[in-house]
Amino acid sequence: MNHLEKQVVATAIFAITYVLISGRQLKILPLNRPAAALLGAVLMVSTGVMTPERAYRAVNYDTIVLLLAMMLVSAYLYLAHFFEWAADVVLRFSRTPQRLLLYLTLTSGILSALLVNDTICLMLTPLVIAVIRRGKLPLLPYLIALATSANVGSVATLVGNPQNMIIGHFSHIPFAQFSRTLAPAAIVGLATNFVILRFGFRKTLRATLIEREAHAIPKLERGLFALVCAVFMAIFGCFIAGLNLAWTALAGAALIMVLARRDTHEVLKLVDWHLLVFFAALFVVVDGLSDTGLPDAIYRHLQPVFGSHVTAQTWNLTWFSVAGSNIFSNVPFVLVAGKWIARFVEPVLMWKVLALATTFAGNLTIIGSVANMIVVESAREHIRVGFWDYARFGIPITILTTAAGVIVLLLRR
Repeated sequence: MNHLEKQVVATAIFAITYVLISGRQLKILPLNRPAAALLGAVLMVSTGVMTPERAYRAVNYDTIVLLLAMMLVSAYLYLAHFFEWAADVVLRFSRTPQRLLLYLTLTSGILSALLVNDTICLMLTPLVIAVIRRGKLPLLPYLIALATSANVGSVATLVGNPQNMIIGHFSHIPFAQFSRTLAPAAIVGLATNFVILRFGFRKTLRATLIEREAHAIPKLERGLFALVCAVFMAIFGCFIAGLNLAWTALAGAALIMVLARRDTHEVLKLVDWHLLVFFAALFVVVDGLSDTGLPDAIYRHLQPVFGSHVTAQTWNLTWFSVAGSNIFSNVPFVLVAGKWIARFVEPVLMWKVLALATTFAGNLTIIGSVANMIVVESAREHIRVGFWDYARFGIPITILTTAAGVIVLLLRR
């Protein structure tokens, strides 16, 4: 197979894979995202675009290991009943629906910065539904707050979401330096998010009161919770000290597994293995396309659009990333666009712009991020959230938080 044929085949496989990933399951090919990515990876090898050895090298194992480690830590918090306990505490301390919305925004945003946003949404959604139904409040404002705040808050650290993990690996930006810049943007974003939701749902929230019902919740296992917190603080201390993110997190997770004295089969069942397969296969598909030189050729044509000045490049990359993340999904877009960053005037700044834009872009529509879909699908037995039900808040949230975040990045250059 000559270079042109390889480029055509790789592009076709890439396109088929991302149609399957970005859209709903097709009747003729009912594949979910992990299966679609796995099909793309197999096609890259079976058609001769990549050798098996090249496919193995394409997988970014640091990202996979880091994601696995954070899922394991989250699983132990779940077994300690931390999430049920936290949800009940939030309800008890909330005297008004508006304050509950604020507390949920902060809880979702902060936890997503410390753990992975998808995992937080997966574990918090059923608990939030229980809390809101117990308080006899409308579900929609709080579900949207949970999803959007998880996306916004996750931008604060390199372990907040999968695309940040990938950016951390490729950019080699120290954990502390990344957070010093992106954490203020996350704070501004969460404040903006709350104001928009508070204003948008003002009539709904004003017309309701929190009604507390007696309801037994599992007791927080303080010993296990204390152990996880101690190890978690040590992990973050090592992150700040500049140690390898993936193996530091995995060492912490392994230490918890040893000291917690729990059935590890139950812990491993809580890991989202589908997500790990999805990312591993996705690395192969994207690298198969990159090896043909097509992404570089695309960038050469787009380079004049981005401009030559730092400010122009910042804003143009931002809106291009928002659009690209919603067309191709944020992780695939980061894998492709990451190849271009070294050619910008200030690559370090552009890595941070890419992290912010692709993360905040997830709030644009209901299918903009996995976190959104987790919340909506988990709540479907209680409420049907339509595309416009979400988009009428997601669109202004995305535009305003992204603009405010970019301004923060430029001011902190």
